[in-house]
Amino acid sequence: MVVGICRSFRDRAADRCFHCFPCLSDPARRSSLGLKAALVVLHLIYAGILFLFDTDLIEKTKKEPWYTALYLLLFFATLVQYFITSGSSPGYVLDAMRAVNERNVIYKKSSTASKQPASSKNGSLIVTVERSQSDRHFQGSNPSSWTKLVMDLYPPGTSIRTCTCSYCNVEQPPRAKHCHDCDKCVLQFDHHCVWLGACIGQGNHCKFWWYICEETALCLWTGILYITYLKANTISKAWWNYAIVILLLIALSISIIFLLLLLLFHSYLVLTNQTTYELVRRRRIPYLSLYSLERLPSAQELEEKSRPYTCLDVLTCRCC
Repeated sequence: MVVGICRSFRDRAADRCFHCFPCLSDPARRSSLGLKAALVVLHLIYAGILFLFDTDLIEKTKKEPWYTALYLLLFFATLVQYFITSGSSPGYVLDAMRAVNERNVIYKKSSTASKQPASSKNGSLIVTVERSQSDRHFQGSNPSSWTKLVMDLYPPGTSIRTCTCSYCNVEQPPRAKHCHDCDKCVLQFDHHCVWLGACIGQGNHCKFWWYICEETALCLWTGILYITYLKANTISKAWWNYAIVILLLIALSISIIFLLLLLLFHSYLVLTNQTTYELVRRRRIPYLSLYSLERLPSAQELEEKSRPYTCLDVLTCRCC
């Protein structure tokens, strides 16, 4: 009986929590929020232990406050970049299809309005987008514009069935793939990141690369501060302080190795204009296995690609 009372009390508390926070009712979003909270807590633990144990760092902060200020700036910039990347859209095929069809509707409306007599009064243009419950089809506009645009990207003679997603029932452009975790087709699909709780694609691959770069720099700087703390010859330090710092440093070293390899891997993908999915599944992708020979670039494209990158190009993500 006690177990039944506890179970009913737990169910009531869960229902109230889900009523106040609807996002927690979805198990996938709940696990994603849990991973994000765990990552933030992990960052705070590493920084907090450092400032709690290392008295030399506190003294150095009083003498050279810019050093600690730069570290804290990188710390908060990394967390901000993490949430920006996890909250950004990777570029879904459905959104691109709606944008193309909306532009087509607006063009047709404007061309029809321009053919009307000058004395007629035209009201404001309102484009209504209707969505079905399954959010699979785009209604209220002609889908042939999107189909024609997608089929022009494939070699002549390609069947429309080969480029239609069997889950979303939409035509996929080249390099797009259906993500089973997000249940949507993603443009230039790279992978689904569990730590971010989001897909990495055309819309946020550059943000993801910058996050890896900032996270790697933060971990390296934190590791240097931990090693400096261990090398300092202070008799007043307790043995358990050393044990905690050594355990954290071992875990941090593993993370640094993983982040460095990940940064080098994605830098290679950016420089070679590839994605993780294309590199791993190259033989199973139709447009890469059947059409391995690409067209020769024009002289203008060669001149554009041979132009060296500037700081403005890096900031505007032209290199990605």
